[in-house]
Amino acid sequence: MLNTNRKMTYDRNNCSLFVPPSTQDHIQGVLNPAVVFVMYGDYECFQSAYVYRLIKVAQQQLKVSFGENNLGFIFRHFPQVQIHPHAQRAAEAAEAAAAQRQFWQMHEMLFIHQQELGNGYLVEYANRSGLDISQFLQDFSKGAYVNRINADIEGGLRSGVEAAPALFINGIRYLGRWTVEQIMAAIVVAND
Repeated sequence: MLNTNRKMTYDRNNCSLFVPPSTQDHIQGVLNPAVVFVMYGDYECFQSAYVYRLIKVAQQQLKVSFGENNLGFIFRHFPQVQIHPHAQRAAEAAEAAAAQRQFWQMHEMLFIHQQELGNGYLVEYANRSGLDISQFLQDFSKGAYVNRINADIEGGLRSGVEAAPALFINGIRYLGRWTVEQIMAAIVVAND
C-alpha cells in the first residue's frame, strides 16, 4: 500500500507536461500506453544517466504488470550548457543519429561514455553505431538539429523544468526520491 502521508510523489497543480507526447518524440514502446515516462535529460549529467538506468529497470518490472505494449519512454533534450560544456553537442550527435534511425543506439552510447563527449568521441560513437559518417558529419557540423533541441528545452521550461533530469509519468512531474521502488509507487498513483 502506498503511504501518501509522508511525501507526495506528485504536485498535480504545478508540474504537468506542457508538450504532450507525439510522433515527433523519440519513443521506445508505443505512443499511447498505460504508462508513459517522459524524461528531460542531459547526456553529460551523471544524475540523468542514473535516472535513465532506473527507468530501464522500472520498465523491465512493469512489463510483467502492464505488458510490453502498454509502456512508453520518451527522451527529450535539456542540455545544461552552463555546467556541461559537451551536453549540447552530444544532443546534436543524438539527433544526427536519429536522422539515420539510430537515436536509441547513440543515446545509450552517450550515457555509457558520458565522461568522453568531445567531438572526436562523438564521431567515434557514430562510427560504432554504423552510421553513414559523411552524412553524420554534414548534419553535425552545420548544426542541423539545434532547433529541435531548443524546442525540447522550451517545452521543458514551459513544463516547469529548471534542470535535468526531470521525469514525468503520465504527464505529471515526478518529484519523489530517485529509487526504483519510489518510481514504481508513483506509477500506481498515476494509474489511479
